[in-house]
Amino acid sequence: MDEKVKISMLLEFYGKLLTKKQAQFIEDYYNNDLSLSEIAENENITRQAVRDIIKKGEKKLFEYEEKLEVMKRTLNQEKRIAKALSELTKIQKDYSDKQIAIVLENVKKELHYIV
Repeated sequence: MDEKVKISMLLEFYGKLLTKKQAQFIEDYYNNDLSLSEIAENENITRQAVRDIIKKGEKKLFEYEEKLEVMKRTLNQEKRIAKALSELTKIQKDYSDKQIAIVLENVKKELHYIV
């Protein structure tokens, strides 16, 4: 997984645990595609200060994930749900019983809702 995507996802999971500045600067840098210089100018601080705040925030995000593994578990859950949906679709195609088809469709809807 691309490092930028990973950090963006970690921010989604753990952003509330960061300071407001860390979360906002990481959001601006990774999701809003602002440069360090642009963020620094907006905040009236140095580019180096912005970089330091972002790096500290990134470090915390990775520490939280290492300890809590929320992103890892979520991605694994999504893979399992996708596999279950695929299997349900196979069953639905292979069997013509309308009751089975209705039940399978309801299960698929519920799984899609979770994802």
